[in-house]
Amino acid sequence: MSYNLLKGKKGLIFGALNEQSIAWKVAERAVEEGAEIVLTNTAVSIRMGTIGELAKKCNTIVVPADATSVPDLENLIDKTMEHFGGKFDFMLHSIGMSPNVRKGRTYDDLDYDYLAKTLDISAISFHKAIQVARKKDAINDWGSIVALSYIAAQRTLYGYNDMADAKALLESIARSFGYIYGREKKIRINTVSQSPTPTTAGSGVLGLKDLMDFSEDMSPLGNATAEDCANYVLTLFSDLTRKVTMQNLFHDGGFSSMGMSRRAMKTYGKGLNMRFDDVHDNHYPFGHE
Repeated sequence: MSYNLLKGKKGLIFGALNEQSIAWKVAERAVEEGAEIVLTNTAVSIRMGTIGELAKKCNTIVVPADATSVPDLENLIDKTMEHFGGKFDFMLHSIGMSPNVRKGRTYDDLDYDYLAKTLDISAISFHKAIQVARKKDAINDWGSIVALSYIAAQRTLYGYNDMADAKALLESIARSFGYIYGREKKIRINTVSQSPTPTTAGSGVLGLKDLMDFSEDMSPLGNATAEDCANYVLTLFSDLTRKVTMQNLFHDGGFSSMGMSRRAMKTYGKGLNMRFDDVHDNHYPFGHE
């Protein structure tokens, strides 16, 4: 169902790769809600993915850009403004990648060159994109910028590795630039802390399936899907949230406010019973596992 939330608005969307991508869902829903968009990703990702199909569906263009490259971003912003014939209203940063995760390096054995790349791709690129847009005065007053984050920025989650550091930096950038851009142009900047989601990037996280099962059991409303996230992001692009800025907004079915749920406790209880059975079968006395 369309509510015309973004009628007349224009936006730039980073990070759509394929139909699993949250950015892909955001692009589809933005157009359904009346927006015009421009899509961007790296040249390699454009070749690997199916973003061309999305561009056709959304009747738009794809501008290749490495979000860690300021010259690429400058060209991207220029091309976006040329396409729209002026400024635009919203921007989505949906970019994240860790070479350490991809190479199986654990947090206590990081490659620091890989760490630098993790931070540059997953967080500093957000700063660069905002800085370039601001210097070119590319976004209309009362515009909106959103980046996708995760609760590992606040809490330690096994297997999320150096991406947790990147997300913490990402959220800090949103606060710091949110003050500057809000003061000058009334442009709001927020991050959305989404449930674990089986995107191409997310699938590289160690134990994602178990993590998703756990968060599903812990969340009163269950995990938020990519489609759910897209709907939420659209409200942040709309005029309905003009006074929401510098926030990290949890979109996770309630997971972030939970300590223990009944479903998770039942799963934990089954695990205890299995451990007891193992002890009994091996003839170990109580208390000597």
